[in-house]
Amino acid sequence: MSSLSRELVFLILQFLEEEKFKESVHKLEKESGFYFNMKYFEEKVQAGEWEEVEKYLSGFTKVDDNRYSMKIFFEIRKQKYLEALDGQDKAKAVEILVNDLKVFSTFNEDLYKEITQLLTLSNFRENEQLSKYGDTKQARNIMLIELKKLIEANPLFRDKLAFPTLKSSRLRTLINQSLNWQHQLCKNPRPNPDIKTLFTDHSCSPPNGPLAPAAVNLPVPAVGKPAAYPALGPHGPFPPTAAAANANALPGSALAGWMANASASSSVQAAVVTASSMPIPQPQAVSIMKRPRTPPTASGMVDYQSPDHEQLMKRLRPAQSVEEVTYPLSRPQASWSLDDLPKTVALTMHQGSTVTSMDFHPTHLTVLLVGSTSGEIALWELVSREKLVSKPFKVWEGASRSLPFQAAASKDSVSVNKVAWSPDGNFVGAAFRQHLIHLYASHGGNDLHDHVEIDAHVGAVNDLAFAYPNKQLCVVTCGDDKLIKVWDLSGRKLFHFEGHEAPVYSVCPHHKENIQFIFSTAIDGKIKAWLYDNMGSRVDYDAPGHWCTTMLYSADGTRLFSCGTSKEGETFLVEWNESEGAIKRNYTGLKKKSVGVAQFDTTRNHFLAVGEDGQIKFWDMENDNILTSTDAEGGLPGLPRLKFNKEGTLLAVNTADNGFKILANSVGLRYLKVNEAPSFEALRTPVESAAVKVSGSSAVTNASAVNCKVERSSPVRPSPILNGVDPMVRSIEKPRMVEEVVDKAKPWQLAEILDPAHCRLVTMPDSTDTSSKVVRLLYTNSGIGLLALGANGVQKLWKWARNEQNPAGKATASVVPQHWQPSSGLLMTNDVSGVNIEEAVPCIALSKNDSYVMSACGGKISLFNMMTFKVMTTFMSPPPASTFLAFHPQDNNIIAIGMEDSTIHIYNVRVDEVKSKLKGHQKRITGLAFSTNLNILVSSGADAQLFLWSIDSWEKRMSIPIPIPSGKAPTGDTRVQFHADQLRLLVVHETQLAIYDASKMNRIRQWIPQDALSAPISYAGYSCNSQLIYASFCDGNVGVFDADTLRLRCRIGPSTYLPQPILTGSQAVYPLVIATHPHEPNQLAIGLTDGSVKVLEPTESDGKWGATPPLDNGLLSGRTASSSTTSNLTPEQMQR
Repeated sequence: MSSLSRELVFLILQFLEEEKFKESVHKLEKESGFYFNMKYFEEKVQAGEWEEVEKYLSGFTKVDDNRYSMKIFFEIRKQKYLEALDGQDKAKAVEILVNDLKVFSTFNEDLYKEITQLLTLSNFRENEQLSKYGDTKQARNIMLIELKKLIEANPLFRDKLAFPTLKSSRLRTLINQSLNWQHQLCKNPRPNPDIKTLFTDHSCSPPNGPLAPAAVNLPVPAVGKPAAYPALGPHGPFPPTAAAANANALPGSALAGWMANASASSSVQAAVVTASSMPIPQPQAVSIMKRPRTPPTASGMVDYQSPDHEQLMKRLRPAQSVEEVTYPLSRPQASWSLDDLPKTVALTMHQGSTVTSMDFHPTHLTVLLVGSTSGEIALWELVSREKLVSKPFKVWEGASRSLPFQAAASKDSVSVNKVAWSPDGNFVGAAFRQHLIHLYASHGGNDLHDHVEIDAHVGAVNDLAFAYPNKQLCVVTCGDDKLIKVWDLSGRKLFHFEGHEAPVYSVCPHHKENIQFIFSTAIDGKIKAWLYDNMGSRVDYDAPGHWCTTMLYSADGTRLFSCGTSKEGETFLVEWNESEGAIKRNYTGLKKKSVGVAQFDTTRNHFLAVGEDGQIKFWDMENDNILTSTDAEGGLPGLPRLKFNKEGTLLAVNTADNGFKILANSVGLRYLKVNEAPSFEALRTPVESAAVKVSGSSAVTNASAVNCKVERSSPVRPSPILNGVDPMVRSIEKPRMVEEVVDKAKPWQLAEILDPAHCRLVTMPDSTDTSSKVVRLLYTNSGIGLLALGANGVQKLWKWARNEQNPAGKATASVVPQHWQPSSGLLMTNDVSGVNIEEAVPCIALSKNDSYVMSACGGKISLFNMMTFKVMTTFMSPPPASTFLAFHPQDNNIIAIGMEDSTIHIYNVRVDEVKSKLKGHQKRITGLAFSTNLNILVSSGADAQLFLWSIDSWEKRMSIPIPIPSGKAPTGDTRVQFHADQLRLLVVHETQLAIYDASKMNRIRQWIPQDALSAPISYAGYSCNSQLIYASFCDGNVGVFDADTLRLRCRIGPSTYLPQPILTGSQAVYPLVIATHPHEPNQLAIGLTDGSVKVLEPTESDGKWGATPPLDNGLLSGRTASSSTTSNLTPEQMQR
């Protein structure tokens, strides 16, 4: 089939999907074999419709096509078989065994026999390998993960898993463009032609007399035509999908565009045809609409509100032809820097219960409104650190409230879902989890006066916002009852919008010129738009993630953004193209798995902030890549709630311990310190607040981020890398704690931990084995276990149990874990027969789901089951021996294996085959690290060389030597690890720590052992958030460095974790390896030469390992900057 014919099939698939011909869509997908609809496949698997699953698959592959296809069909039929056994339907199980599974016996007879033996068990879970089989739903979901990987790896599905990017109703558009062209060729072109069929070419019938053609105003660009010819519009003569049908129904370019691309789910929209495409007498036009509308005042235009609307529409009418392309004007770029972002922790305040919502006063920029789970509404003045107002929840008019509310309130707590100031600052609104909203009047002073209580919705009131329809201040609410309502300030309901099919999650009122409208989102991912006319939704659109989404405009009202999270935990931050109703930009850098819904905010018409992964992440609106992030010195919940003040100088974020923090930029810090707590009453007049005056000042204090990481992919880098030193990093590496701003006389001191009492410490039970040092150490990805590999090839696992002492069940230095073994008493022991233990180089890698671990110790690589400790398989027998293992980040079946002979094998576990062999190093491989952002594998060797390999082709991109300090030999292990941004690379050698920009392999930073940390480096690695680097030394010291600057912030001496007899003994004991917790950046584990393993954390009062030292004119608290900061030697100087 030709390329164009193939594309035509895709256009037909799109048309069928838009018209809701569901069965036809999937039949065509299968019969054409062009597009494998993974979503449809997942639905059928989860529903257990096995016949349809195999039938759909048959359009793309057969059982015996290849190994991947065979495995796909085997997994499906095995699951069907297990479900029959689980349902005690032995007859059906036998039928499946004979008819469906028998085909696989010729390939693996032993496996078929084992499956057959399950029939003899009363419960197949008695089989050890199936002992962890859960319920049917869980088993299907687990299988789906495996199936998706197999399908993605199967070459028969290549280029069939992604649907091409098409504008909505593309086939309709092409047809209408054809009709426009046909109409241009008419000998007697008529205005508003009556096109009744597509079966024959269009031709206007001859007129009875001269007919002057009338111009038609189109909602979208028309086809180029002679000046006197009327246009049909791209969605011309036949009823379009919902979006196109109402292109004229929404005032303003934004909504008109959204309508032009929305999906056809509204019966109202499907019944409406644009006036420009099918002219009908006026009474008839009204009658065909399911809701009456104001008669059009111009062809194709509907005047809903005022003459202002007509003026707006005149400005928005397009005039160019289809062939013409209009490029958006470049947005003027204001001068700004990273220091404009509020990242320094200025205040930490205790609210008393979990903070759920916050909002700054619109003009008094240090007055913060806070709502919490206890139902309390609080008003804080941040300059004085004072809680001005506390309003505990109570029902003002309990007797008059609805019976459903009284029943709900009697058995459930009433948490605050949203608090908001009115734009003029005179009112406060609060939405509660049960039915109610409260409006308070704010007239200055230290009080909020009860204004009105409204029983607004049945169930939760999920969002609240203020708006100005008809120049009247109103409150917009939405709730679990699937409704949006608009109230005046007396509590009278003005509008009632229904049309959502799920609880409404958020509302976003806005206006273009004098046209007021509301966007709403529901928990089924639907976005709708409403005018204040009770005529129904004008938009029916899908939000990314199809779950809970919030929409916000930029401060100047010109740009629309949304942030939402899917049920699977994937968060999406996007910018919308209002003129097309399509996603304009997807921002990257968000996690794929979160529990809950991420919140976001915008500021300064330039920045976006999202609370996620216990951090605040920032984006420049003009760039997809994350700009920077901060953990606000820790203590944030997994999905922090946040809010900027109006000028973006302060940022409020809630904490995990029932409080909130205020982050500030330099202007915000000046304001909080310089202004001596004027009263809230005094702040209300004059209107021009002191904050505005401060923001206009040219004087800026030298304050910036704490624990802030900068993404090197961002294009906003102020200057290039010069002489091995990155000026951008220098510009942001001047952390000033608020205490320093307040008290500059207080000197910075290096934190030194020299006593066990100065930190939290726990030693793993049964870990000390002087005959076998700990050579490799890993936390499990879940964060509940610690896995150590000894030089003798034996692996030990410790797990932390969930109990009263440790309710989270996570690894902690406050609780002694259990040395875990299966009931069989098996040990995870590598095959070391014939291996010289002293010369062997152990290696280990853990699967992402913690289900199996792969390791070797000079012999074959063994794959262990983490539950049973059984060896599942062995492979890659020496020689050469494996020296390093790394799983491919996107496919657990692909492993990069570094070898003793300096080669790297790319090995596919599933097919037991080496796919590629990479050559270039001169000595054994000592480190491997993948970057999915750069699509590369970085390798390091004992030859002090770094190589970059393409993940796609496995070809070498470049290689560079590591500059070794003068007098040092280029020997010893070199290790590599990528920063969380997947762009910066940590390189560790016994002589140095170095940070590289991996895209160009330019060295940005280097630190050489010196002063108190002068011994060779034994190991180093990033913390989980990549804001710290932990390094161990051969004299027993552990250093904690700032990851961006390589400045030492804390030294942990060996006296902290070693008893006195060992310290004074003849045998040196020191850490050989460090592991960092996957979720707690301040927790580390060390594996020692005496075989012991210890976990360390700062004291609960400290919460972190020291503070980042300030840089002051090249001197660091009386010590030279080079003593604990970056070495600026060039490679040439180092080699002299």
